[in-house]
Amino acid sequence: MDDTTWKAGLEDVIAARSAITAVDGGAGRLYYRGYEIADVVERLAFEEATALLWFGEAPDPDAAAAFRARLAATRGLPAEVFAALRTLPRDCHPLDALRTGISAAAAHDPDARASDRDANLRKACRLMTLVPETVGAWHRIRTGREPVPARTDLGHAAYVLSLLEGREPTPDVARVLDVVLTLHADHELNASTFAARVAVATLADLHAAIVAAIATLKGPRHGGANDDVLAMLREIEDPARAEAFVADRLDVRAGLSRAERADPRARMPGFGHRVYRVDDARARVLRGLAQSMAAATGRERLFEVAERVYAAVKARTGLPVNVDFFSAVVYDALGIAPDLCTSIFAIGRVAGWCAHALEQYADNRLIRPRADYVGSPPRTFAVTV
Repeated sequence: MDDTTWKAGLEDVIAARSAITAVDGGAGRLYYRGYEIADVVERLAFEEATALLWFGEAPDPDAAAAFRARLAATRGLPAEVFAALRTLPRDCHPLDALRTGISAAAAHDPDARASDRDANLRKACRLMTLVPETVGAWHRIRTGREPVPARTDLGHAAYVLSLLEGREPTPDVARVLDVVLTLHADHELNASTFAARVAVATLADLHAAIVAAIATLKGPRHGGANDDVLAMLREIEDPARAEAFVADRLDVRAGLSRAERADPRARMPGFGHRVYRVDDARARVLRGLAQSMAAATGRERLFEVAERVYAAVKARTGLPVNVDFFSAVVYDALGIAPDLCTSIFAIGRVAGWCAHALEQYADNRLIRPRADYVGSPPRTFAVTV
């Protein structure tokens, strides 16, 4: 094959045609079904943004109410998933527990053997609830507490927070998580979404596609950066130390080989992106949320550290800030454990995973790229006597 057709990591290769999400990396813009992300989070709650991603149009009030009711009606973690989670060691990573829970649920899903559009929509609605309920149940189990009973009287974001700590959040706090989930709902063909589409293209069931997505999210080159951001900010601790920390980190990185720089542990977490050349559109929204939440919860010092790190990186590099950087400050203000951050991300992103899966099912072709062979030329085994 002509080596001009090969790009490492499929960078900028068009691998699908989609009407769901557009990313303008040069301008730092993100669009859901043509609507700019800042407008989406201002006008739509997470459930309505999910409907927009799935069906192509923002629902009117009656349709929005019906969709909310449809999602709420799926609440209640299956007993089989509870049983599977209880068998796991208490130090199991939350994403591994989530992957296990979704696999367990697949075998007991009422539509396990069906894959028509209506069945897949029913599965998608159940998965929207199954993901946060599994995350919440595992967090409770691993901390020696009983999972929280299902409630149908809360909006999705409020329900997610109640599953973690058993308390109903204030409307203002619930709104913050609602915005975070909406910002994380979709982002074109990121690694986990592409994995889901590859699975669907084989006509695997929807649960299998979501398991593939979660497994891909587990990799530190895709998920986990917000965990690392929070760890970094806490390590710095004092805003006055931020500039020196960034300088040391960047100086060390500059002395590494290309292979060494590829190690996620060598990155400046929260900065850089495969698509964006300027700051991530979502980060601009999260920066404002981080500031207001830090002030409301007495975490101004952590936000100030983040601001100093942001300024120091900008002064020394051209790296754009990505969605993970300020979201870590928001998660901290919400009281979310650092190793749960990527699981909260999954609670939002399952909306996009399902949207892409439904789109792939509707116009499917097996995704089967080629490899540029660089091994030995044709040869034969030596004849031995």
